[in-house]
Amino acid sequence: MRTLQDTLDRASAQMAFTMVLLAIAAGVALALGLIGTYGVMSYIVSLRTGEIGVRLALGAEPGSVAGMIVRQGGIVALVGIMAGLGAAFAGSRLIESLLYAVSPRDPGVFAATTLVLLAVALLACWLPARRAAGLSPLEALRTE
Repeated sequence: MRTLQDTLDRASAQMAFTMVLLAIAAGVALALGLIGTYGVMSYIVSLRTGEIGVRLALGAEPGSVAGMIVRQGGIVALVGIMAGLGAAFAGSRLIESLLYAVSPRDPGVFAATTLVLLAVALLACWLPARRAAGLSPLEALRTE
């Protein structure tokens, strides 16, 4: 004979395991997104080294060059986040059975997700932008 608590624990154990696996998958996806965005932004910055060198040689502040790169990456990230939020909002009914004590269309979850993804995207853009802003104009023009 089992107690009611034992029965409840056994019933919720599978759900807890599923949620742990889902959290791990989300963390891996976030890390892959960071690495992928960093790689793409680094490649774009390397292609634009000559342009960045010209801007710096003509007197652009390194901070404004870095800001330009982060801003351009941030705009692309915002478009992607908005598209993803639209898809998540539309598909939220599919995961309703997996959620416990959270509405599938909870504004707090959508806001937190937006902030985390935007922060990760801006970090991935800031690292190559910082490197580009530190370039010597002479070296940047020489590589072109």
